[in-house]
Amino acid sequence: MDNTPIVEEAGQSVLKSIRIALGVLGLVSLITGALILIWPDHTAMIVGAIIAGYAAVAGLVNLGIGIFSGKIGLWTRIGYLALGVVFLAAAGVAFANLGPFVVGLAVFFGIFIGIAWIVEGVVSFFLLFDSSSKVWTALYAVISIIAGSTLLAAPLWGAELLWLVLGLSLVFTGVVQVVRAVRFARV
Repeated sequence: MDNTPIVEEAGQSVLKSIRIALGVLGLVSLITGALILIWPDHTAMIVGAIIAGYAAVAGLVNLGIGIFSGKIGLWTRIGYLALGVVFLAAAGVAFANLGPFVVGLAVFFGIFIGIAWIVEGVVSFFLLFDSSSKVWTALYAVISIIAGSTLLAAPLWGAELLWLVLGLSLVFTGVVQVVRAVRFARV
């Protein structure tokens, strides 16, 4: 008994599914990037609302665990209840002050990335003696420390710039992904 046609059909089906998945992911990336570039502030507000929504759901889940889970100890239940209240309070504050919440997130990420770049530059200096390309390692370290310091000096501005770079990257990768989907193992 020859199963070759069935195997070929299954293979074609998998290829078609991969092709569709690549196309959908590419379109999502392209649309998200375009939204960031066209309406950066509105898109950032949507991201902030999604994060606040996550906090609200996390709060409800933790409250549910604390209330309905009878197999865990009293202090664990109290911990879940407290965590649920904290998440819900954070979500409420975030939704009530969405603009300042998003600005706060941007500043936080700007500071975080700035510190990370400075640490990366310092670590590169420590690796300098073991590196086979000392000039490139030193150049990388200096650029990383300067970029991180610049980001720390103006974290909101830096976060806004990184947001636009993210938008450009998503548009570019989205277009590439859609082209890949169109050209991928045509079925």
